[in-house]
Amino acid sequence: MGTLGRAIYSVGFWIRETGQALDRLGCRLQGNHYFQEQLSRHRTLMNVFDKAPVVDKDAFVAPSASIIGDVHVGRGSSIWYGCVVRGDVNRISIGSGTNIQDNTLVHVAKSNLSGKVLPTIIGDNVTVGHSAVLHGCTVEDEAFVGMAATLLDGVYVEKHAMVAAGALVRQNTKIPCGEVWGGNPARFLRKLTEEEMAFISQSALNYSNLAQVHAAENAKSFDEIEFEKMLLKKFSRRDEEYDSMLGVVRETPPELILPENIKVPKTA
Repeated sequence: MGTLGRAIYSVGFWIRETGQALDRLGCRLQGNHYFQEQLSRHRTLMNVFDKAPVVDKDAFVAPSASIIGDVHVGRGSSIWYGCVVRGDVNRISIGSGTNIQDNTLVHVAKSNLSGKVLPTIIGDNVTVGHSAVLHGCTVEDEAFVGMAATLLDGVYVEKHAMVAAGALVRQNTKIPCGEVWGGNPARFLRKLTEEEMAFISQSALNYSNLAQVHAAENAKSFDEIEFEKMLLKKFSRRDEEYDSMLGVVRETPPELILPENIKVPKTA
């Protein structure tokens, strides 16, 4: 940021400070003798019943996610934007390399009608699609839960099993290894292929890598964000100088490269 940029930034800062000072003065003149600053009550990690979430330092938790109570999140796992993982009346365990995608709800049941305790256990390298609901269930390693699927109390999804998008899995249903279940209520559809089983593992790895990118972006300071905004504005045409500053190398797709014997017509 150049001298002019720093000067403009400083002027903006003092204008904001002056505005806050005037707001405090106005509160006092109206009879309110304290200044109330409006703060968001959202907390990404929140204790409840003396239980605190335990999140591995290498896990990614999006700023708008909520992890509450007795929850353990393992190494390399990711809890994406808008998720709620609520371990209040029981515990939730999420293994390593697992991704809980945007707007998913993970909750627990204290016990069922027969008195069985129902925590939610999610294994390693599991993919849980957007807007899924997992309630008092168990999902083993390298299983796949599709978008908007619902797993009710006592459901047990074995390793390398897949719950199709939008499925409703009824209470105490067991989905065996290597099977695809879908529908409402969910039922057996077919066996998974070897390629699909490999895809489940690859999907978890892809999300683990993507989470690192989001974690780095969310860790940026205000000054870094403002500096990037300035770069984007200055080099909005994304020319070679802009690309070199960001370390980006852009290659022309092969299908757009003209043969040498074809000349590009000149425009008027």
